[in-house]
Amino acid sequence: MADKVRIGTNPIAWSNDDMRELGGETPLVVCLSEAVAAGYQGIELGHKFPRDAATLTPILERQGISLISGWYSSELLSRSVEDEIKALEPHLSLLTAMGCDVVVWAETTGCVHGTPGAKLSGRPVIDEADWPKFCARLSEIAAHVKGRGLTLAYHHHMGTVIESEAEIDRMMEGTTDDVCLLLDTGHLTFAGGDPLAVAKRYAGRIAHVHCKDVRLEVLSRMKAADASFLDGVVEGVFTVPGDGDVDFPPVLKVMADAGYKGWLVVEAEQDPAKANPFEYAKKGYQALSGYARDAGLS
Repeated sequence: MADKVRIGTNPIAWSNDDMRELGGETPLVVCLSEAVAAGYQGIELGHKFPRDAATLTPILERQGISLISGWYSSELLSRSVEDEIKALEPHLSLLTAMGCDVVVWAETTGCVHGTPGAKLSGRPVIDEADWPKFCARLSEIAAHVKGRGLTLAYHHHMGTVIESEAEIDRMMEGTTDDVCLLLDTGHLTFAGGDPLAVAKRYAGRIAHVHCKDVRLEVLSRMKAADASFLDGVVEGVFTVPGDGDVDFPPVLKVMADAGYKGWLVVEAEQDPAKANPFEYAKKGYQALSGYARDAGLS
């Protein structure tokens, strides 16, 4: 873990992972060079990144940017810990070789966020009887990840089984401290939760932060229509810090007071045809770096 906070980004603003026609024509090198030009020190994985360290390392070194981490889709509700560890190994090996600190983890059994037209009201939920088994399996996986020198950072996400503030609480209460939280301000706001309250409750177990802003007017329309997650993205429900309605400074102050030393990642998927990725990357970096500085995050 670094001794100071670093600000990074995610390639999803340039080239969307869940709806690949958004930015599908944008080369990886454009994403990387523009991220660096906007001021970012690191970037998370996207679908255009090579998945072996020998190929990826020189690409990132040429641009002068570090790999932060990458999303992993788990299926612990439908497969054993042993099978999950086997499925995880290529991803874990890549992150380890690239010197990453965290694994971005999300349970995706039955998820609907990547399905066009799938109403968010139809997203999966964990049956009451399955919660203890899920939490035990997740804790066991987190111990395995810790043994490899990384931290499991659980990403609550719209359209998945851990979406609401109550579900975050249930998961955190039912797992060991090896299971850390990825606080995503945008997804929690979309779910009707309170990022500040969650930050206060779990600051000591927050290992990664996605700084995503939300346009509440668009969110209200999407909820009224029971729209799909991807419809919300295309309509502009998300944006970069400083361009929406999320109040970042109090959240970052809580993290500063807790001694947070991880990454702050600007992750705001939008339609790049409507929101120029480079311009929004600069806007997000400038806003977030100011918020972080004012909060006391060095």
